[in-house]
Order: sequence, then structure tokens, then C-alpha cells
Amino acid sequence: MSVSHSAVTVRADDLTLGYGVREVAVDGVNFELFAGEILGIVGEAGSGKSTLARAVAGQTLLGETPPPRILGGGLSVLGAALRDASARVRNQLAWRVGYLPQDGGSTLEPRMTIGENVASPLFQRDRRANPDEAGRRAAALIDSVRLPLSVMDKFPHELSRGQRQRIALARALVVAPEILVADDPTMGVDVLMRGRILDVIKVMQQEHGFSAIVVGHDLRELRTITDRIAVMHAGHFVGFGKVDEVLSDPQRRRRYDLEIRLQHRRNWT
Repeated sequence: MSVSHSAVTVRADDLTLGYGVREVAVDGVNFELFAGEILGIVGEAGSGKSTLARAVAGQTLLGETPPPRILGGGLSVLGAALRDASARVRNQLAWRVGYLPQDGGSTLEPRMTIGENVASPLFQRDRRANPDEAGRRAAALIDSVRLPLSVMDKFPHELSRGQRQRIALARALVVAPEILVADDPTMGVDVLMRGRILDVIKVMQQEHGFSAIVVGHDLRELRTITDRIAVMHAGHFVGFGKVDEVLSDPQRRRRYDLEIRLQHRRNWT
């Protein structure tokens, strides 16, 4: 996968994040996400990886919990500085960053059909959106995530967990975002389906050219789709770069035995 190093879509500069004045979840991380790149983030539960993903996603977060606060340093997304950013700036970014939360399939509206669920962000963005065009857009994305168009008239409870997760991915991409943030998209999905979901993300990224941050708990799975990997521990990056480079650097492995812990602790989130 080719990566353009001339365009930076996300930049973190000594970024510190938390949910209160003293509750620090991410402490002084630095990285850049380039246009057309997939960055993987792995780490144990509580390492800060989901907090970092949520900060990048900002107001695209689904649910009632507010995004983490920037306590120090800086974070820019698509050229907009998010520290002390106005609601107007954040709202504008909300439609340029797609967000797939953990177990995104469970966030589908149960009373809406699959087609309506996928198309719903189009109407949230513009209440006057053309229903026929929205339906065509939803159908194209359902096809892209490798599900039959017959599911459009079904309801979420009629689909498997893995199918619902792919529908949530389609919904996150329906507004054609420039960045996708996927927080552990294979969580709770059976082993045969996990690789398929990641493959779909990779294929769609190649077709549409968006940048992506994919949080995961299995280094072996993420290495098949990512350009670079960040390993988090206790709010810090303890490894960053291409997977083979990270694993072969003794200094980076000193505090954190990457291969053993990432291969055997399958239930990390």
C-alpha cells in the first residue's frame, strides 16, 4: 500500500488526554497519520488506545459519553487544531471522520431496517437528503462490505454479530469520510469472521483512499492491513513503526514483551 508523506491527516504533538483534571489516560504521545495510511494501535486494557482513538474521532463518537479532554500538547485532525476548538469546528469535522465504536453492531437502531441504519447519517447531516440517492449509497456500501442486498430490508436482530459489525462499518463510511477510526472492530466476533472484517476495511481503504486508525488486540491480525503500528502501555507509546521494526528493537521491547502478550491475551479491548 502506498502512503503519501506529503499530506498529514492527523498530528499529535506531546498529546496528553484525560477525562478529568487529574485522570490522565494518554500521556505525551507523538505521531502523524498520513493520507492513505492505515495506522494500527494495540495494547492491553487500560493502555489508552481507545481513548486516543476517541480523541481523534471527536464528535463522531456514538453514545452519550463525551470524548476525552486534551490536557496537554496538541492534536490536529484534517488541519484543524482540536484543543479549545469551537463547537462549529468540531461539528464540521464530524462529517469528515467516520467512527466505528467497539461492538459497533450493537449501536444499530433496532427499529430501523438495515438499509435505513446505513443511510441514517446522510439524513442527520442533511434532512433534505434525497431518499433515492441515500438508498443507492447504502446499497453500494452494503455490497462493499460483502453482504447481499437482501439484508437491506431486514432488522439488526436478524443478522449475526459479524454481519452487524460490517453494517456498522458501512454506516460509518456512508458520508465518505476522509478518515476512519475503528475501535477494535473485531471485538467479540468469532475467529473466522475477524479476518474478513479487517480485509473489508483494507479493501475499502484501497478503493476510497481514506486514512484509517484501527485499534486492535491482536498484533498478528493487524499487521496484515496496517502500514505502521503503535504499541501502547500505561498511556505511552512503547513501540512505533513498521511491525517488524517494532518487534526487532530490543529497547522498545524492554518494558513490554510484545509478541508474548499480544499473542496470548486475546480478550484485550
